Amino acid sequence: MPSPTLSGLVVCHNEEDNLDDCLSALAFCDEIVVVLDRCTDQSADVAGKYTDRLIPGAWPIEGDRRNAGLDACTGDWVLEVDADERITPALAVEIRTAIASGHSGYFSIPVHNYVGGRLVRYGWGGSIGVNSVARLSRKGHKRWGRQRVHPSVTLQGERKRLNQPLDHIVDDSISDMLVRLDRYTTARAQDLRESGDLGSYGNNIRRIFSRFWKCYVGRKGYKEGGWGLLIALMAALYPILSYLKARLETDEAPHPSDD
Repeated sequence: MPSPTLSGLVVCHNEEDNLDDCLSALAFCDEIVVVLDRCTDQSADVAGKYTDRLIPGAWPIEGDRRNAGLDACTGDWVLEVDADERITPALAVEIRTAIASGHSGYFSIPVHNYVGGRLVRYGWGGSIGVNSVARLSRKGHKRWGRQRVHPSVTLQGERKRLNQPLDHIVDDSISDMLVRLDRYTTARAQDLRESGDLGSYGNNIRRIFSRFWKCYVGRKGYKEGGWGLLIALMAALYPILSYLKARLETDEAPHPSDD
C-alpha cells in the first residue's frame, strides 16, 4: 500500500522576508502550494524557487483564501503553515510518521511562540496567540469560516496530538505587537458590523477583566514577567477595542497581514 501523500500549504500576503525560511522547511512534503493574496512584493518570486503551485488572487475574507488553498492541495493530507511559522526537522519526522499511522481525522500541533527572538511559553490566548493549532488534517476534513480575522474552523474525524512543536515567530518587538492588535481589531470590527451583532458595552467591559485573569493567572502569564503582562493586556483589550471600532467607526478593514 503506497504511503499517504502530503501537501504543504502556505497562505500569505507580502511575506517576501519570511517565505524562504518557511518554504525551505517544507521540503519533506510531496507538494507545496502557496496562495498569494494581493501580494505586491517579491513573494511570488521567492515562492517560485520552491514550487510551481502558486495560486494568486484577492480574498478579502481570510477564511475564503484559506479554503482556496485547501481546495488546491492534491495530497491525502494537508499541512497548513503560515509564513511566520517554521517546521523543525523533528516535527517533520513526526508528521510523516503520523500520517502513515492510518488515522483519518486531524492532528493538533503544539506551538512555541517567539517575540523578538525570545521563547514566550505562558499566557497566550484570547486571539493574541495560541499554544496549539489543528494544522495537519486529512484532505476534505477541514473548512474555515467566513471571517476576516481568526476565522472559525470545522474539523471532521478524531483529533490526535503531535508532540514536537511548531515554531511561531509572532512579532519582532512590542511595537509590532501593538500594530498587530490595531490591525486585527479593525478587521474584527468589520466582521461585527456585518454580523449585525456588536454585543454590549457592559459585556465587553467585563471581558477586559476575565480575559486578563485567564491569560495572566489561568495560563500562567505571570511566569513570563513583563511579556506575560503585555500579552494579558492585549488579550483583555481585543474585544473592547473591536466593539468600539465597530460602533464608532465605519472605515473598511485593512488586510489582516498588511504592514
